[in-house]
Amino acid sequence: MNKPLEKPITQVTKPITQGCSIHLDEVCLEIEGKQVVNKLSLSTTIKRLGVIGRNGSGKSTLSRLLSGLIETSSGHIEVAGINPFKDRKGALREIGLLFQNPEHQIIFPTVIEEIAFGLRQQGQNKKTAEQNALQVLASFGKEHWQNVHTSALSQGQKHLVCLMAVMAMKPNLIILDEPFAGLDIPTKKQLRRYLDKFSGSLIHISHDPEDLNGYEQLLWLEGGEVAALGRYEEVLPRYLNEMDTLGDSDDISDLAS
Repeated sequence: MNKPLEKPITQVTKPITQGCSIHLDEVCLEIEGKQVVNKLSLSTTIKRLGVIGRNGSGKSTLSRLLSGLIETSSGHIEVAGINPFKDRKGALREIGLLFQNPEHQIIFPTVIEEIAFGLRQQGQNKKTAEQNALQVLASFGKEHWQNVHTSALSQGQKHLVCLMAVMAMKPNLIILDEPFAGLDIPTKKQLRRYLDKFSGSLIHISHDPEDLNGYEQLLWLEGGEVAALGRYEEVLPRYLNEMDTLGDSDDISDLAS
């Protein structure tokens, strides 16, 4: 059996900077009879929020709930003043989502088409969308990529195309679901530099707390619930201590119920 968690941090420390408003009230999600998210409540306007937790803790599910890709079983979600599942037009305007695997995100043969697609979804005509996509490429110093086939790109380059496509839509919030997984250190550092320049809010999900160094707050999920929420320097030691304790145990032998 897993060691019980310490009493969660229930008070959110005062944010350093104001960002996109995020409110979850008693959010529950049940999938095929299994409670994946259980009474998850959160209220913050933090600009840089990291999300940590073990496999199956609900991290990726949270990203999909916040972006409106799936609906809650009960409870209420509000991001930037909208319900992202019910207001899809508003969600496209306010929220960007970067998946772990760019192959799950890229659907067009060329870079310019991929970046322009989101702009077309926002209502821009083809010519305007491609002009704005070119401006985004120019801002990243990648104008020469416009007609390159996405299949010819490296994994890191595909990640960057996905990031440019999301940033082109100018969301107030970008949700990053393990964006650095499987990338080498130089590529991670380069992508991190681009993310650091983003003026909006970031919610960054990661197995590696080092990816979240410098973030203002950490949200630790365990079993679809909030185990802790607070300053990076407050939550991280508790999380690492818990992971060390679990690593010394033999809970890997426990069969899922």
